Amino acid sequence: MAKSRSNTPPRARYSVGIDLGTTNCALARASLDTEAGAGAIDVLPIAQLVEAGEVSDGTLLPSFAYIVGDFDFPAGSLRLPWGGDDRPPQVVGELARKRGAETPMRLVASAKSWLSYAGANRAAPILPWGSPDEVAKVSPVGASALYLQHLRHAWDAGMAAGDPTLALEHQDVFLTVPASFDETARELTLRAAADAGLTRVTLLEEPQAACYAWIDSAGDAWRRRLRKGDLVLVCDVGGGTTDFSLILVSERDGDLSLERVAIGDHILLGGDNMDLALARLVQQRLEQDGHRIDRWQVQTLWHQCRVAKETLFAHPDRDEHPVTVLGKGSRLVGGTIRSALRSDDLGRVLLDGFFPIVGASEMPARRRAGGLQELGLPYAADPAITRHLGRFLTQMASGGEAASMIRRGPSGLACPTHVLFNGGVMKAESLRARIVEVLSGWLQQEGFAPLDAAHVLDAPDLDHAVARGAAYYGRVRASGRGVRIRSGASRSYYIGIESALPAVPGFPAPLKALCVVPFGMEEGTDAAIAGREFGLAVGEPAEFRFLTSTIRKNDPPGALIEDWGDDLEELAPLEVTLDKENGGGDGQVVPVTLESRVTELGTLELWCAERSGDHRWKLELNIRDS
Repeated sequence: MAKSRSNTPPRARYSVGIDLGTTNCALARASLDTEAGAGAIDVLPIAQLVEAGEVSDGTLLPSFAYIVGDFDFPAGSLRLPWGGDDRPPQVVGELARKRGAETPMRLVASAKSWLSYAGANRAAPILPWGSPDEVAKVSPVGASALYLQHLRHAWDAGMAAGDPTLALEHQDVFLTVPASFDETARELTLRAAADAGLTRVTLLEEPQAACYAWIDSAGDAWRRRLRKGDLVLVCDVGGGTTDFSLILVSERDGDLSLERVAIGDHILLGGDNMDLALARLVQQRLEQDGHRIDRWQVQTLWHQCRVAKETLFAHPDRDEHPVTVLGKGSRLVGGTIRSALRSDDLGRVLLDGFFPIVGASEMPARRRAGGLQELGLPYAADPAITRHLGRFLTQMASGGEAASMIRRGPSGLACPTHVLFNGGVMKAESLRARIVEVLSGWLQQEGFAPLDAAHVLDAPDLDHAVARGAAYYGRVRASGRGVRIRSGASRSYYIGIESALPAVPGFPAPLKALCVVPFGMEEGTDAAIAGREFGLAVGEPAEFRFLTSTIRKNDPPGALIEDWGDDLEELAPLEVTLDKENGGGDGQVVPVTLESRVTELGTLELWCAERSGDHRWKLELNIRDS
């Protein structure tokens, strides 16, 4: 029976880019109308509470949620323009950030970092981490959904008030994630979007979005800035993470094209670490003055120092910015302790501590693991971002089929010709200059000319670049006109194959790793494992073990790896029961051939086809409930 017209979803009118950042979220739109296909990309205002009872528009939504207590706010003071509860369980945005700086035990922060941490149950209510039991916690997925839901309400209130077909759920939404997010983190991001009422969602890697924003701002001039063989380093240092990517300028059909050829590991190191370092500095000063600072006061200093850092970087003429924290004890005048963050603190703590001048061969330090550790996010042991960059360029010199085109020095170091900055931390001119200084030193040691101003691509509006670039990508994909970066799988993927060997007491059967998705396999393509059959357990619970690597880039589909050492990292196992449609075959091992697929949404599917062709089973690198 044919569907009625009322059930047909409206045509998308806009490509909407959403930057779901660790510290801030942003929203941008590009028209999909044919006549306006090349129009400007707009950053949209986001209505939010800035004080109790006061709503204001901002172009950024701080990625913070505050768990509302019974007596935190007057009744009705948390109402938003689109209605809702008079006393909601959480408030997000600027008011959440402000109130959370005063009461950090109720503040949900860094939800995106928790979303990427496989060591946590990311669907469980664990945030705010370390808060007392009486605080009603939320999950990392739930916190992400809160931010996306707020963005949806803000869009609908401003865009769809007179035309329901313009609601965000009917638009093409492009949601950005770090390039180094694994498949589980990507799937969890999609789950958060679905929980927020967004269904037409495509994920896009943040470094690519930043590059699209630069292309859009440069217009046709980008083809004069870059030439065949150039290698662009995207240096993305945000609030909670550091990510590096390499984009190669190549030639296809006589025209320049772009290809993402390498990404780095997901490094939990960014502005949060820097703010904490500044907070520790202020804590030392206060304790030298005789004040005792407890754990929650340090949390307050952490958020206060973030504001002070951003203010001092934005106003280089200022010498210092005040920092206050609620005191403990009746002798304190006004109940507060006061100090200040100085402009020279930024250079001493941030430049020397996080961006030191080092050699390209200096690898990041590794912390010796303690026997017992407090549970929490696995922050990088070495805070030196320049060391992590050197490690990336040393290990990522190869890039699959494009490896022979990457410019390398005598030591094998991948030597970029241009750098594109992204992330809120990189708004500081002094930090950008230090990265260029360090890179130039490495290039000279490898026999290349140092970087100059012409080789630093002008990053437009770092606060909104990722959202703008995502909206641009959606418009290009819909119209078929414009520049697209070729990419695909950001790492190689393998499935564990149990060896057919005699049982040995006390020793499990050796596990081999079969490559099912090679690095760079493009979205919407398939890869058949030709000429090989494997035994598939059906009719009873079976565990499927998946592995991944950002180091091995030349393994073709079907490559069987026996000794992989530290090259592969195992993901959470997938336990499922596969049954035949007729109910037969319980507890049997069925000969199958394998075929993998990278979908348009970035999920990985592994199809197992019975030899007779009667049955096919699908495994997905999906959300694991265990």
